[in-house]
Amino acid sequence: MNIQKLEEINIEVPDSMQEGKVVIDIYTEWCGPCKFIAPILHKFQEEGLIQLIRVDLDQNRPLGEMFGITAIPTLLFFKDGELLSNNIELDGRVFVRNGIMIGAAGEEIMRMIVNKM
Repeated sequence: MNIQKLEEINIEVPDSMQEGKVVIDIYTEWCGPCKFIAPILHKFQEEGLIQLIRVDLDQNRPLGEMFGITAIPTLLFFKDGELLSNNIELDGRVFVRNGIMIGAAGEEIMRMIVNKM
């Protein structure tokens, strides 16, 4: 799936996000694990490792429907405008399945995931 498809559900995607690594953080204001992972993602963005889009699921239900999201946080990983089609595995455990990660992880694991994108 191309990242531009998100514009169909009113998620603004700058043209600059057609290249490089983009993470879409799907969260809600009341989610504890979402609050845990957000500063890590912001740090990665500041370091230039990723471009970040944050979407409050309570404000954008069509996004949840588009990806079948049933738990938060959910992270979507895009590279060069396309949702990853492969899995990202660390130490025998799949963290990202077909470009989608459900749940939160610490900075070290998240950094390894971003490096494997």
